[in-house]
Amino acid sequence: MSTGVQMAGDIRLIVQGDDFGMCHAVNIGTMQAFREGILTQASAMAPCPWFPEAAALARESGIPLGMHQTLTCEWDHLRWRPLTDGPSLVGGDGTCFRTVAEAQVSITHVDAVRELSTQLARFAAEGLTVDYLDFHMGEVAPEAYAEISSATGKPYIYGCPDSQRFASITFLSEREATAKKPWTLAYIADLTPGVHLLITHCAVATPELAGLTAPGTNTYRWAEEYRTSDLSVVTHPEVRAAIDERGIELVTTHDAFAD
Repeated sequence: MSTGVQMAGDIRLIVQGDDFGMCHAVNIGTMQAFREGILTQASAMAPCPWFPEAAALARESGIPLGMHQTLTCEWDHLRWRPLTDGPSLVGGDGTCFRTVAEAQVSITHVDAVRELSTQLARFAAEGLTVDYLDFHMGEVAPEAYAEISSATGKPYIYGCPDSQRFASITFLSEREATAKKPWTLAYIADLTPGVHLLITHCAVATPELAGLTAPGTNTYRWAEEYRTSDLSVVTHPEVRAAIDERGIELVTTHDAFAD
């Protein structure tokens, strides 16, 4: 007789932390989520100023990494440049475009492939292995992502056919802070057999985070509110207990694609 309880291994959950390397607060929050919470992997941003610290933390901890293919920079006061000199990659100030729409209009396939190849090489220079590819903010250059994936043999997890390996891909971050824990507990309770991907953006509360962008802008809530509340949820004992109670296996993209 079936008890209605799914056994361990029936449901597998990847919990991903995005924007690793963006700033110190994100690096510390990501590592806290990995060491103390349910985070299983992190997507790192090679062009960002705190990538060297993220690389050092990754070597020390062994956190599995993906490459957060980065062709945009959304912040008012934290601006980064591409690693290459492709003229289509930057706006008038010489930094990456602020929006996906601006980047889509400007960036050429050749410049995108060269930039993303250089970003990938920076991981190798730091002695890091990349398990998967995704993107920052939105899909700026899908053909370039596909070319990098094909050339490297790394899955591009947001593109077909690789995305079809997941039973669901869900974002935690853009929700009201007070609703996140109840939502997450309901999400865990409703997971079906298969591999699920839950994407988070974790950071610790610091003046650095609060100063990324101006109040009232489209990205303001992404600077501190969404990130600190994500960290609170993925490290919460009730969330861990709910996963354990259902027998859900916490895995990585490497695990899922090794099948």
